[in-house]
Amino acid sequence: MKQCALFLVLMIWFIEPFDIHAQSGLQNFDILIKNGKILDGTGNPWFYADIGINGDRIAWIGESDDVTGREIIDATGLYISPGFIDVHTHAGPGLASESLSHGRPLLAQGLTTVMINPDGGGSLDIAGQRAALKEHGIGVNVAQFVPHGSVRREVLGQANRAPNTDELEQMKALVEEGMKEGAFGLSTGLFYTPAAYAETEEVIELAKVASRYNGVYSSHIRDESDYNVGLIYSVDEVIRIAEEAGIPGIVTHIKALGTGVWGYSAAVISRVERARDRGVEVYADQYPYPASSTNLTAVLIPSWAREGGRTEMLQRLDDPELIEDIKVEMVANLKRRGGAESIQIASYSPDRSYEGLRLSAIANQMGMDPIETALTLIKERNPQIVSFNMHEDDVERFMKQPWMMTSSDGGLVEMGEGVVHPRNYGSFPRKISKYVKEDRTVDLAFAIRSMTSLPASVFNLHDRGVIKTGQIADITIFDLDRIQDKATFDDPHQLSEGVEYVLIGGKFAMKAGEFQPELVGKVLKNKID
Repeated sequence: MKQCALFLVLMIWFIEPFDIHAQSGLQNFDILIKNGKILDGTGNPWFYADIGINGDRIAWIGESDDVTGREIIDATGLYISPGFIDVHTHAGPGLASESLSHGRPLLAQGLTTVMINPDGGGSLDIAGQRAALKEHGIGVNVAQFVPHGSVRREVLGQANRAPNTDELEQMKALVEEGMKEGAFGLSTGLFYTPAAYAETEEVIELAKVASRYNGVYSSHIRDESDYNVGLIYSVDEVIRIAEEAGIPGIVTHIKALGTGVWGYSAAVISRVERARDRGVEVYADQYPYPASSTNLTAVLIPSWAREGGRTEMLQRLDDPELIEDIKVEMVANLKRRGGAESIQIASYSPDRSYEGLRLSAIANQMGMDPIETALTLIKERNPQIVSFNMHEDDVERFMKQPWMMTSSDGGLVEMGEGVVHPRNYGSFPRKISKYVKEDRTVDLAFAIRSMTSLPASVFNLHDRGVIKTGQIADITIFDLDRIQDKATFDDPHQLSEGVEYVLIGGKFAMKAGEFQPELVGKVLKNKID
């Protein structure tokens, strides 16, 4: 029996894999990142250290000769950051498609997580949307909003009225259903119809539901300019909703849009600071460009003329008793946007030759004034536009605030489709290349914080956003000398450069500047307990 036992022990010793690193006393990780400068996401300056990753977590940070890894990244000369988080993106439909599920324009910016269904638009079926995203796999992590505009449309259609008691309960139930399915908050687009017909009290009641499930409130505010209630009132409305609903409030893609409100950034900042001083949790996010993007109908046609949807709007545009009043407001709205030279057509399927041209150039081609030209385009199809309407002083003043997150407001489209806003491809590298390196508006650690730990804390992503042990290994490694947005307003379909590695949950999405075939993103669910 003793001989048999000895034989079994010897057999086990020979069969068991021999780990040379364990035998030599080395600590072995799945991935070891060495020799890089770590920006931990907190706003602290960079420091040298190595990072050991096991599975999907950061297991060790330090400096030692007694560590190794099954895969070793030499990050000499590179910066190591938490993965970037985009808190406002329209990439949802693209990520749910087979051809764009890879999300490569996002990965090339260093993004590891994106928030979808912003501006109150998007799918109301949070569970169904999650299933659609999982169908082909996704290249980045996705977190979802419950979109208020979709909620309102489901219950009230395009009606310009307040909900009655039963209808409000239906709306609250839809928000609650989405939050229980793992959404991270409620988004609104109070500039757009039908959401523009909602009174503040309606939004407060729905935001209270999101608050019960650790949600946030993110709003494309009612007026970013001086269309109706004005920029200051609209920011105050977000503050009021956040305060009365007991929910973190976000003024999303914050801006002072149009010459009539240029310089108002100082007043907006004062409002937010005063609210925070009295304990209201208010934030904002911003994309680093002086131009916005939306549709031509929303920026030129008055909201009363859009009531009831496109069919009823077109009837009003053909009504000789109404069209002159509509034109009067269109003239004012065009002036507010900086005139026809400041509006560039981004996408227009009836005539692709108009894409990339300014409205003024198209008006010259048609031999009509800009208002008649705009009406002609809108009647055929609602064009997507890029609108040059911000002052650089306001962009920079907003960017310097400690409660300012970075976003893109970008979409995910087929390469070469339309002359889209370059923010689709370049927002995060641009903030570093232009506003850190060139203009020195903010420093690098401050910019990285706005992309990582700040959004992670706002959205309750407490196991992401910081480089520390125990955190999920969402990591972006970039070359500060090379990081650059290549996309321009005239030639937007260009991937950004300078991001060398992207890890999502400890798996490579980019390695040595090359996209990896495995789609390693997940659809995240909010922690509601």
